[in-house]
Amino acid sequence: MIENWIDGKAREAGDGATFETIDPWTQTPHDTVALSSRDDVDAAVGAARRAFDDGPWPKMGFAERGELLHALADLIEASADELAAADSHDMGKPLRAMLGKDVPRAAQNFRFFADHARLAPSELYPSDTGHHAFARYEPAGVAAAIAPWNFPLMLETWKIAPALAWGNTVVLKPAEDTPTSASFLARLATEAGFPDGVLNVVHGFGPDSAGEFLTSSDGIDRLTFTGESTTGRVIAAAGAAKLVPVSLELGGKGANIVFADCDLDEAVSWSNRAIFTNAGQVCLAGSRLFVQSEIYDAFVDRFVASAEALTVGAPSDATTDVGPLASKTHFAKVAGFLTDLPAEANVRCGGVADDGSWVVRPTVITDAPVDARICTDEVFGPVVTIQRFDTEDEAVAAANSTRYGLNAMLFTENVRRAHRVAARLRAGTVWVNCFFVRDLRAPFGGVGWSGVGREGGLYSREFFTEPKAVVMQP
Repeated sequence: MIENWIDGKAREAGDGATFETIDPWTQTPHDTVALSSRDDVDAAVGAARRAFDDGPWPKMGFAERGELLHALADLIEASADELAAADSHDMGKPLRAMLGKDVPRAAQNFRFFADHARLAPSELYPSDTGHHAFARYEPAGVAAAIAPWNFPLMLETWKIAPALAWGNTVVLKPAEDTPTSASFLARLATEAGFPDGVLNVVHGFGPDSAGEFLTSSDGIDRLTFTGESTTGRVIAAAGAAKLVPVSLELGGKGANIVFADCDLDEAVSWSNRAIFTNAGQVCLAGSRLFVQSEIYDAFVDRFVASAEALTVGAPSDATTDVGPLASKTHFAKVAGFLTDLPAEANVRCGGVADDGSWVVRPTVITDAPVDARICTDEVFGPVVTIQRFDTEDEAVAAANSTRYGLNAMLFTENVRRAHRVAARLRAGTVWVNCFFVRDLRAPFGGVGWSGVGREGGLYSREFFTEPKAVVMQP
């Protein structure tokens, strides 16, 4: 059974309630999970509050906290197989991807923020009056973190690591579809020597469940959420009601612009990864491809061939590139987009598997009208639309014609064009001739329907601390 983790101990729900977590490849339950009541969430928030107000964690120096964060990273790396299996069973991610990317990045998140907090500079403000003015960054308190199901371990640690590095305590609610790695991580934190109550985990659903109980708690000081835009609005309202600062990383409809002067092989390879990684269940996915007319036919032919070359299969198979979608509900949503295509749309490859699995094969669609739902709404699956364009201005206008603004990509060998177009794209991140390359010091977040605020490096410090001005009389 997957239990809550509260005040350094595994706990069943107080009333004994449970729910099942489903393996999307076998479509059968693989474990039961504690279903938290309001009392359970209150207990977790209370433990985090005591650990912050009365415990040693916020009073430790950065080096001392950093040693514990590095110790946790060591344990994550030592437990790679178990953590990889946890997320793979919960959401169908291929084990190869977990071991090659997600688990190493989870450890890296703790190592980076442990060192960054220790080394980050502060500000000294010279004064003509001789006063000594400077900034301090005090931990904010109890951080409530709600993580998504598409990169469970990786994105849990992206939220937890900076909050802890800056001296906060945390209550984490993972997505109900992917509970396993969160409780495993909390257990490892206790093994690493974290004081009781510093990292707590509660399981459950959203409305009238653990999610709502946590976001409406009077005991939290920060609220960070990654997930779907509609849910983000609800969480933003909950934060506003309590005047609690909120950081929201929400959905995306990423544009990928391929200019005629690109390196065609590189553009095809990166564009394939940008949409088919994690079965397209990536908020940063390049789901709208725009290709300049001069190379449109050549690009589409190569891109379709690259999609058809991907191996679809069991997550446990080392050769699998694309596994099932994460849940029956999500499979039905993605499949619904493909049954609702306009007549003009041309499905060049892919589609819904006909074997009863929750698999959508890598799907490439051309000729769909730009206002079709498949081109405007977030699909969150291995489905990409391709449009042609002639001019740079036309490409930028098409890329910006969305309510989302999380990220974009462009492929060109013209450095002036790269700078020019990157500056004009309405997106929180722009990748040039690459995809998903991250510098954890850089701001991460989106505009419009893609979120509020930025995290990463000093941006995480701004969110997870209370900056304080100190002015001393000379």
